[in-house]
Amino acid sequence: MKYILVTGGVISGIGKGIIASSVGTILKSCGLHVTAIKIDPYINIDAGTFSPYEHGEVFVLDDGGEVDLDLGNYERFLDIRLTKDNNLTTGKIYQSVINKERRGDYLGKTVQVVPHITDAIQEWVMKQARISVDDDGVEPQVCVIELGGTVGDIESMPFIEAFRQFQFKVKKENFCNIHVSLVPQPNTTGEQKTKPTQNSVRELRGLGLSPDLIMCRCSSPLETSVKEKISMFCHVEPTQVICVRDVSSVYRVPLLLEDQGVVSYFCQRLSLPIEVRPRKMLTKWKEMADRSARLLEHVSIALVGKYTKLSDSYTSVIKALEHSALAVNHKLEVKYIDSADLEATTLQDEPVKYHEAWQRLCSSHGVLVPGGFGVRGTEGKILAINWARKQNKPFLGKSLSLILSFSDANSTEFNPESTHPVVIDMPEHNPGQMGGTMRLGKRRTIFKSSTSVLKKLYGGVEYVDERHRHRFEVNPELTHHFEEKGFQFVGQDVEGERMEVIELEDHCYFVGVQYHPEFTSRPIKPSPPYFGLLLAAAGKLQSYLAKGCRLSPRDTYSDRSGSSSPEADMSELRFPSLSLD
Repeated sequence: MKYILVTGGVISGIGKGIIASSVGTILKSCGLHVTAIKIDPYINIDAGTFSPYEHGEVFVLDDGGEVDLDLGNYERFLDIRLTKDNNLTTGKIYQSVINKERRGDYLGKTVQVVPHITDAIQEWVMKQARISVDDDGVEPQVCVIELGGTVGDIESMPFIEAFRQFQFKVKKENFCNIHVSLVPQPNTTGEQKTKPTQNSVRELRGLGLSPDLIMCRCSSPLETSVKEKISMFCHVEPTQVICVRDVSSVYRVPLLLEDQGVVSYFCQRLSLPIEVRPRKMLTKWKEMADRSARLLEHVSIALVGKYTKLSDSYTSVIKALEHSALAVNHKLEVKYIDSADLEATTLQDEPVKYHEAWQRLCSSHGVLVPGGFGVRGTEGKILAINWARKQNKPFLGKSLSLILSFSDANSTEFNPESTHPVVIDMPEHNPGQMGGTMRLGKRRTIFKSSTSVLKKLYGGVEYVDERHRHRFEVNPELTHHFEEKGFQFVGQDVEGERMEVIELEDHCYFVGVQYHPEFTSRPIKPSPPYFGLLLAAAGKLQSYLAKGCRLSPRDTYSDRSGSSSPEADMSELRFPSLSLD
């Protein structure tokens, strides 16, 4: 097993997750089996109780793990399926060690950070690195480990010490360290500054880890003199200083690393069993990045949510929209709208903000309403949904039930005394405990209608397995009222008790799903509910359905005739040359 540790310096949020994902991508393109682990030094057991403003979105895995959004990057880049144990936190480590101490596993010894906590970290990593994350069940050969935060943080010290020991335990030829640092370029001088990187590497080396590759985040290409200066002061060869400049698309980052000889370095440093041959997977990434840059037609989607001040709150949603927009040959424009700005109270208090929000909504080609907890902004979401319904605008709602026009229609989340509780608590929800009490992870949805638009978009399958994260559900006793209004519950859970998919008759595209399809969307395999929204927004849905769910030659990823559903054609991913006329 080969281990690649990715650490960061100077500032957090520097792009370690994308770089770790990109390193995994270029190694997987060489035919290796790659897994990934994200270490978060916070004391929380998992990310489930975080506010979206705190750490961005909570990503949900097949097994119901609520984890850091970087695991979403790993899954999308590497097309793998991770588990909750691929996200390691200080809380998990201390909990496991304390449980052992309570059982008497340490036989009366004094339990300390060194060696007990550091040993637990190493054991966890070594065990999890061998768990298969691919469909073929093969044990991984390379494990990419991202350590969150920045070097020098007090909370990350036990992890740094654990890996200082770990490099000797697994031997030097099986362990290397990538250090991601910032090279700022102040506007006053325009000069790229190396001092932050020097200080960061000095601190890392003082803690016992010596970087093998220094990846420099910068706004423009790294100058040769700057690279040589970093090489001299940080005790590495100039070829070990990698420039990771700002690029137009994250799809270009693996190509950026490949062009600078990162694979060749890993081959030599870790003695990786890589054949010298053309790598089709990277060719696909290059074609995808080039195609993304050449798109001319635009499609705009209004994202009406509660956490729009921080785009990371909807990372997977944005990625799923991008994947689908690329599949229909359009450049995506996301219009963020705070749902509270659409409400009457905003009209009274801040009329300019109110009218600007409605203008953004009305000028969009489609509407997406993501999930959210709490009463704030719910009225605005309902207004946006109602507008999309009446204006025949393409609409996708997820983890959000649609409210009927009862005088007291409500959710027990907002009004426990409602006489028409359209949305109710699930039986397994424990309101007295916050973490991990929702309906989480992969669950099966059975399609009940052969005419369902969503069923057709999924390829005519009888059922789908998608990831869930919710505490509330549609009250099954009131479903007949929905059906009287033209709604159809076309998807239900295996027992037929929970309403999973709702569609509106005589509408261009009006779909609500209980699950979160964005978590399984991939760059070359877009999520069908999002794909349908983008097709409808681009005015291509009816044509697509009429052709048996085939895209026209100009709009497909493949130049083959025949079926061109995203999953079928994108497995080949031979992009056509786009004419600019």
